[in-house]
Amino acid sequence: MILQRLFKLSSVIRSAVSVHLRRNIGVTAVAFNKELDPIQKLFVDKIREYKSKRQASGGPVDVGPEYQQDLDKELFKLKQMYGKADMNAFPTFKFEGKSH
Repeated sequence: MILQRLFKLSSVIRSAVSVHLRRNIGVTAVAFNKELDPIQKLFVDKIREYKSKRQASGGPVDVGPEYQQDLDKELFKLKQMYGKADMNAFPTFKFEGKSH
């Protein structure tokens, strides 16, 4: 009886470890593969190209002058609704009362 439970427990543990190893090996196989497949390479190249364009422009990439006009218009609306605070800065909070 104890032997049967031990065999059941060992088979459950073995199957759980097997699933865990298969999942981890599948994930790490991609990480250890130094060469990317063509789709992955294209994706990574586009991300790097976007990063370099973003750094060169110092803002959004491939936008026209209408983007800045729309942004200014929306920021003006927000300032009208919520006050004259700087909408690009994170707000600061001051809590008054007893501190424990």
